[in-house]
Amino acid sequence: MTTLPETDALDGLRDALGQLKNRETVALRLLESSAKHSFDPDTELDWDAPLEDGKWFWPPELVSLYGTPLWRRMSEEQRMLLSRHEAAALASLGIWFELILMQLLVRHIYDKSATSAHVRYALTEIEDECRHSKMFARVIEHSGTPWYPVTRVHHNLGRLFKTISTAPGSFTATLLGEEVLDWMQRLTFPDERVQPLIRGVTRIHVIEEARHVRYAREELRRQMMTAPRWSQEFTRVSSGEFARVFSVAFVNPEVYTNAGLDRREAVAQVRASAHRREVMQQGAKKLTDFLDDIGVLRGVGRRLWRSSGLLA
Repeated sequence: MTTLPETDALDGLRDALGQLKNRETVALRLLESSAKHSFDPDTELDWDAPLEDGKWFWPPELVSLYGTPLWRRMSEEQRMLLSRHEAAALASLGIWFELILMQLLVRHIYDKSATSAHVRYALTEIEDECRHSKMFARVIEHSGTPWYPVTRVHHNLGRLFKTISTAPGSFTATLLGEEVLDWMQRLTFPDERVQPLIRGVTRIHVIEEARHVRYAREELRRQMMTAPRWSQEFTRVSSGEFARVFSVAFVNPEVYTNAGLDRREAVAQVRASAHRREVMQQGAKKLTDFLDDIGVLRGVGRRLWRSSGLLA
């Protein structure tokens, strides 16, 4: 593949998905959408309302143990307790991802024109992510659960990744962190079985993340056509490794202990669960189809994605 300078990528380039859109045109549309459909969670959500008895914190079908022998032995009360802790663990994971994403976005725009719409939208997205991280932290506290940080190893891998990642690698990881959770949240916010506060949080996140996904997809397509060959190959391998970390870190195993379950038994049953494997692959399918179309899922990288369990 011929490597092109970034300026040439604005006009006429095509990939398997068609002609690339002008970067500034995309950013202006996203800025317009941001002006119309952005939310302040501090005022948009009713943080003073008490939690409702008999309501889930995450749809039961999306709870990691759903359908396992252990799940069938659990009482309804214990299942709901587990959903409360898993929702907190996912909010904690979301904060970790968004802190990494914000740093990647700052790196991406560091050498670009500060007056461009592309940079202005990146700064707008950083504003969104700041609000999301505060919102997730607040919902963890409101739920009466602990914060669930990733392991020290994964924390330091994140530190390394955000330091050495290439531009296409950054946008691939961004989409991985956004799209699986987005799929789950789209099932959560209309579900009347779920706590109203959780539904409100997921609704805000889904609406605003749709813009973030569009921005990242358009930029990743451009990067995979214009980046040097070594950068493309590095993206394939690093994204596959990030997918493996993501699949392991997705639910903190401490949630099982805090729900009164045997941690080892729970982890083993989740790993053996065909339902859980199907949920994760379905959640990642739109993303993996897209990555396949633009040439990310090749070679060693594809094998790593398969070993993560996110790609069938």
